[in-house]
Amino acid sequence: MCSRPVSDCVHCHICRDNCSFLSKYGIDIGDTERLRELAYHCFLCGRCSAVCPLGIDGRETVLELRRERASSGERADIEATYKGLIGEKKNYKFSNWKHVTSGSVFFPGCNFPSMYPKTNSKLEKLFGSHGIGTVYECCGKPVAELGLKQDEDEIICKIRKRLEDNHVNEIVTACPNCRDFFGDRLGIKVVSVYAKLSELDAGNVINGDVEFYLPCPDRTEKRWIEEIRPFIKGKIVCTDGAQCCGLGGSAMAYEKEIADGFVRKLEESCGTHTYTYCASCTGRFRRSGFKTIDHILPLILGTNEQPDTKKSYINRVLTKIK
Repeated sequence: MCSRPVSDCVHCHICRDNCSFLSKYGIDIGDTERLRELAYHCFLCGRCSAVCPLGIDGRETVLELRRERASSGERADIEATYKGLIGEKKNYKFSNWKHVTSGSVFFPGCNFPSMYPKTNSKLEKLFGSHGIGTVYECCGKPVAELGLKQDEDEIICKIRKRLEDNHVNEIVTACPNCRDFFGDRLGIKVVSVYAKLSELDAGNVINGDVEFYLPCPDRTEKRWIEEIRPFIKGKIVCTDGAQCCGLGGSAMAYEKEIADGFVRKLEESCGTHTYTYCASCTGRFRRSGFKTIDHILPLILGTNEQPDTKKSYINRVLTKIK
């Protein structure tokens, strides 16, 4: 179903009541002029889109406002604010295509190998034994979310060209953000690591119930939960205690207090132990003191690895020389 234009907003305040950012500034997704000023304060989590009774896509609205600002003379300021992110991700510093294979490739993304190097290595070996190589690259979403549309298109074009040149027809993703961002833009099949593990009849089955915190890209469709389900023998419980881990949209540069509030809300709403399937979420929560959240993949693969929050950058650097 097509999204309604933001001009259709009737200011019912439902989005405001469900979003810490909108609530802080007393605005709705239809307050476009004020929202344009605050576009980089938004976490792009999609909560406003999910609750809007008219079907307005608030996330896309804010993204478009960011694109307008980036193309209207503010690019230099945006680049200065996000210098580190752009410097690493635009032409990904740690890109490594040495082990690309035709057919299917494993695309772990930026953060999973940095947080879970041992589990990532186990996946490399497992997939390698089935003729599936590993590619280290950034999907481009962090740059795209800054509103840098031309850079976004160039990144996608470059990845698509390299995949075509190597006759790749399937990407196996470990990151829900990568899968969501790629969508059908690469012209090939994009699947989750859990779907591929099921196909290969690999991975352990977990006995008992499991509580999950859902990453932003999978809140609505819950595709990843369905693909993880074969590995869970008990009941799956999904918590909605926080609208974002705090990393979304790089808004923490302006809204650290709100981002920290997300962590506290999740701690208060969760049971004794929570799992997720986004390495960025796990790292963010762990660094913020929430110690009873883990990534589900190390448990399924039997590594029981804890997120390496202290050496995550070094681990990412090392992917370039694998």
